[in-house]
Amino acid sequence: MLLEIMTAYKIGTILFLIGILGFILNRRNIILLIISIEMILLAISFILILSSILLDDLIGINFSLYLLAIAGSEAAIGLAILVLFHKLRGSVIISKR
Repeated sequence: MLLEIMTAYKIGTILFLIGILGFILNRRNIILLIISIEMILLAISFILILSSILLDDLIGINFSLYLLAIAGSEAAIGLAILVLFHKLRGSVIISKR
């Protein structure tokens, strides 16, 4: 049981690092920035759920549900801003002027 949870912690950490790396390396495309932020939030939620299972406590699961609700609203607002950005500029690529 502990070995499976530790493997899942490693998977969550790898997902978090991929999200951070995607956010740092890609500064031009807004869609990929939003996806990287979502990946970071989902990795944190995954680790919280694993910690809650390991400690046999429901607080981590409740907090991860709040985190997922915030992530969903952040994605909706980000995509609405992206649509407006595309209407104004005709592209979602951020140019360095």
